[in-house]
Amino acid sequence: MTAKPSQELLRSLSDEHVLRALMSARKLTRAELAVETGLSKPTVGESVRRLVEQGLVADTGERTPGGRGKGRVGSFYSLASDVGVALVVTIAPAGVTAECVDAYGDVVTTEHHAIASPAEVAGVLPAVVAETVAAQNVRLCTVSAADPVDRRTGRLVQLPDSPFLVGSLDPVAVLRPLLNGPVIVDNDVNWAAQAEHAVLGVADFAYLYLGEGLGCAVVSDGEVRRGHAGLSGEISHLITAGPSGAMAFIEVFGALGLRQAGSTAIDVDRLLAADSPTLEVVARAVSGVITALVALADPAVVVVGGPWGPALLDAISSAPRPVSVVAASVAEPSLTGARAEALDRLRTALVEASRNS
Repeated sequence: MTAKPSQELLRSLSDEHVLRALMSARKLTRAELAVETGLSKPTVGESVRRLVEQGLVADTGERTPGGRGKGRVGSFYSLASDVGVALVVTIAPAGVTAECVDAYGDVVTTEHHAIASPAEVAGVLPAVVAETVAAQNVRLCTVSAADPVDRRTGRLVQLPDSPFLVGSLDPVAVLRPLLNGPVIVDNDVNWAAQAEHAVLGVADFAYLYLGEGLGCAVVSDGEVRRGHAGLSGEISHLITAGPSGAMAFIEVFGALGLRQAGSTAIDVDRLLAADSPTLEVVARAVSGVITALVALADPAVVVVGGPWGPALLDAISSAPRPVSVVAASVAEPSLTGARAEALDRLRTALVEASRNS
């Protein structure tokens, strides 16, 4: 005989349905909630009562037109105004950006601070975040960093030839005192791949970022594969075809004179303005990288993003095992991916809060 679910389980499921309906529709009456969730009106009424008592849902004060043949007056309910937000932080060469996102997916506050060098990040990060989260109930944080990230600790990792070296920054330690929940840190290319996955509809693909720096993310069965230490996709030293034979991918740009002065960072403007023979060499090097990705990861698609990668799309190939190579489609992909993860985790946190109250 199949055991019946407990009353506590049924109540928690009802509360989750009501919360998620309000997250989607923003405000609903109890009658509308019954229609949206498929629950009975008495069940919805009890759920709303519990969630109001827990401080997760509030009466908005708005009423439906009623009386004189129009039926009973209905009260509109929404998530409580102080239910909490998620913090999203990006650390990139352009600067440090922080924003707070509510459970509806709206950005409610944002701050940005430009930086002249990566060394400024450690001082700028806490100040920018403090301004962004002032007087807000921040339940969790996602961080996108333009540096390799140790998957176990969330610390940024210094690797040879990474152009944006923040140093041994620990975003978790810096940010945790400013909020009430976990801090999730990942590499910007991994976040970008997650954003592309949401619109691509393909479970197995590789995302190749080609900009001032070089990066890659492999998505398999819908999940970003980060490797043992979280450093999967660091392709700078992958051997490919260069102007005078085989060499590390990052060295191709040095050999072609396409690096920024005093740095391993690629000079994007100079690359895009290069002559056809130079661009052919670059495209051949990228094709070699893609061939290696196809051989090792067997993606259905290779997505090429970054400021210069899509411009070479027609010249890139994946021989001897052809695969579809397409341009990235998501604007601000790293921020978009980190924001989507923050929103999903925030909504789940509110559901968990209803069960633990």
